[in-house]
Amino acid sequence: MKAPQALLFDWDNTLVDSWGTIHEALVLTFTGMGHEPWTLEETKAKVSRSLREAFPPLFGDRWEEAKKLYMDSFMAIHLERLTVLADAAELIQGLAGKGHYLGVVSNKTGPVLRREADHLGWTPHFGKIVGATDAPMDKPHPAPVLMALEDSGFEPGDSVWFVGDTALDMECAVRSGCVPVLVGPVDPASPEFAKHPPRLHFDGCGALFRHIQGL
Repeated sequence: MKAPQALLFDWDNTLVDSWGTIHEALVLTFTGMGHEPWTLEETKAKVSRSLREAFPPLFGDRWEEAKKLYMDSFMAIHLERLTVLADAAELIQGLAGKGHYLGVVSNKTGPVLRREADHLGWTPHFGKIVGATDAPMDKPHPAPVLMALEDSGFEPGDSVWFVGDTALDMECAVRSGCVPVLVGPVDPASPEFAKHPPRLHFDGCGALFRHIQGL
């Protein structure tokens, strides 16, 4: 396989560790809405879609009220708790320095996502940072991928890798025509990846960077 010319990254738990913050905000939201809170394990298993897709089935007609509770809770703590995953900074800086086009496609709300990228000083490395509600549809729909590649000179294909940590990311990659690349301590042979299997799997950002350097 040839080296990618462009790479699109999921954000949460691909480049940064956000599980603790997401879970705390969800616990406050569920409690405030009179629901039984999820455990951390349930949060990790169930959270992948954007709020506008995930909350209506959970909260019905009150989903926008729940969204406000969640966003208020999340915004109060997310920057102070934002943690970069091992080797993620070296990966992003190294790839950008070698001339790869980089973008972000996340189901985190767009303004919040870009605030975190600014906080880390990473915004200049990315051509586009696309979050939930920026495109007409969110991941796994191809729309945010196409938005992230606008004006880049690249189109979905084997030269564009989509890097993420969940089955939803792999589905988005396949549906948009990009190379699905799974990163993290997950088993690519598990049933959740059966329908949209990754073409490549790396246990972390460092392994991904070393692989690209060797191509």
